[in-house]
Amino acid sequence: MDGSRDLTATDGPAPRRLNLDWLGAVPFIGFSALFLIVPVFYLVAGAFTGPEGGFTLDNMIGLTSPEIASSFWLSIRLSLASALIGTLAGLLLAHAIVLGGMPGWIRRSVTTFSGVASNFAGVPLAFAFIATLGRLGLVTVLFRQVFGFDIYSTGFSLFSFWGLVITYLYFQMPLMLLVITPALEGLKPEWREAAESLGASGPQYWTMVGAPVLAPSVMGCFLLLFANAFGTLATIIALTGSNFSVVPILLFQQIRGNVLYNPNLGYALALGMILIMVASNLLYIALRARAERWQK
Repeated sequence: MDGSRDLTATDGPAPRRLNLDWLGAVPFIGFSALFLIVPVFYLVAGAFTGPEGGFTLDNMIGLTSPEIASSFWLSIRLSLASALIGTLAGLLLAHAIVLGGMPGWIRRSVTTFSGVASNFAGVPLAFAFIATLGRLGLVTVLFRQVFGFDIYSTGFSLFSFWGLVITYLYFQMPLMLLVITPALEGLKPEWREAAESLGASGPQYWTMVGAPVLAPSVMGCFLLLFANAFGTLATIIALTGSNFSVVPILLFQQIRGNVLYNPNLGYALALGMILIMVASNLLYIALRARAERWQK
């Protein structure tokens, strides 16, 4: 045997180390399976099950009844209005924060506040708006006593369609700012410099360069805001009780067990909501993938 042989370099491939980093994802996968995937399968099965336990399409056909169709249309209109206004207002706010040349501490403060406000909903948000824009709210009384103007004399009500839209904007605008900021940061200064060197004005740059680049991101954010508003329940039920018949409230009534108790119809309602939200999120993902081409 040759004693000069290097034993550490020639005796086959090194043993493979078992990578255990994926174990960190186990709690998330388990949580998602228990509280997302399994319930969805349960809802789908329940939507096609009759009171006697057999297969039926009656629950899905029931979604076409005038009352339920009206609830879906009301939810869609409310979601579209809050998403459209939230998209425009959030985009202008993000433009001012990202491209407006503001001090860094203002940008950090607004971004931090947006992270909190985008998750502020439910009973606390409803109470905050009642204390602000209710009939005896701070802003309502201030306008009445200082300017002699009663905002409720115009027909406005916090518990009406547009009152709910204004309430939704509290979390829609911050969410828009957070999700559109990376797209605005992706606008390269070289693009504006090249446009200006060719004689383009500011509006021409935005019309021919900025807007086409941002369009997929803005449309994707609009769909995300639409899905966010469509599934809101706690805020609207805290403000209006069960008097504003959007789909989440109708679903709540079917599941909760009052006079409208019909859990299988409730499962069908939930399935209809899931299909609308899945379609919105899939379009959002597709548009986001298209927009990310410009951020590389």
